[in-house]
Amino acid sequence: MSALSAATSARLDGMMAAAFKNHADRTDMSEDTRPADENPAGIDRLLAIMARLRHPQDGCPWDVVQTFATIAPHTIEEAYEVADAIGRNDLAGLKEELGDLLLQVVFHARMAEEQGAFDFAAVVAAISDKLVRRHPHVFADAVVESAEAQTLAWEQHKQAERVSQAAASGDPAAGASALHGVALALPALVRAAKLQARAAQVGFDWPDAASALPKIGEELAELASEMGLGISVAPVATGDPAAEPNHDRLEDELGDLLFACVNVARKLKIDAETALRRANAKFERRFAHIEARLAADGLSAEAVDLVALERLWREAKASERPT
Repeated sequence: MSALSAATSARLDGMMAAAFKNHADRTDMSEDTRPADENPAGIDRLLAIMARLRHPQDGCPWDVVQTFATIAPHTIEEAYEVADAIGRNDLAGLKEELGDLLLQVVFHARMAEEQGAFDFAAVVAAISDKLVRRHPHVFADAVVESAEAQTLAWEQHKQAERVSQAAASGDPAAGASALHGVALALPALVRAAKLQARAAQVGFDWPDAASALPKIGEELAELASEMGLGISVAPVATGDPAAEPNHDRLEDELGDLLFACVNVARKLKIDAETALRRANAKFERRFAHIEARLAADGLSAEAVDLVALERLWREAKASERPT
């Protein structure tokens, strides 16, 4: 990776120093007594509010007792709400949700600062340094020909960083794995795609979506077999408890099927999580049609049989087809 020019490095350092001068000068934000409405649009105001909320004596009892572990679920929830606002093209909502997500960053940074680990300025400095480091074609003299080439270069930078971090931690073997560092807490569909993409970097991949597609059929057949269904997909007798499907094996086979579906989605350049969210929205929309049609006749879903529900479902589906 090419080094930054001295001029570029000095300019970036100057920008960072100016941006965080006020915050860096502050040694104990819990002692900050500035009015809450000072500089209402500045990040320093939000940092000061967070410090006040976390003050052991004068803060909010709920905020004071929170930890990284108790806040983490809220952080994940806020990220999903940002995605939801984007999906609905709700820019006003997006502004609010981005603020909520930013609060999560500030909250975690404040707790870390209280422990003497790092502060918000260090978080911003770290991500700024990372962006500069991973974009040598912008901030130095490297050349990247396309977005695809940049994606490849980005992953190469990340792998080099993983190896370096693993070596620093005393476990260099971990960093050598192509799959090292894929967060366990990611949604399973997202993590599956990341694991597959990492494996693809070392050549373990299908050449295209058409080649990956038969794997879905293979995994579906294995799931059907575990369920006791033959090629004709006809159910077998289930009276003997010993003949009942093994839950762990069913879960294993269903997981393989989902993993294969994610692989096809990845090869088609489709985000599986987004595709499933769209399917969820479609189901909700069509089921709402069913409920509305029944309500117009003074009925409910519970009052009619499956044949009637299926007829209304087909009606809802047909109404969505382009004319």
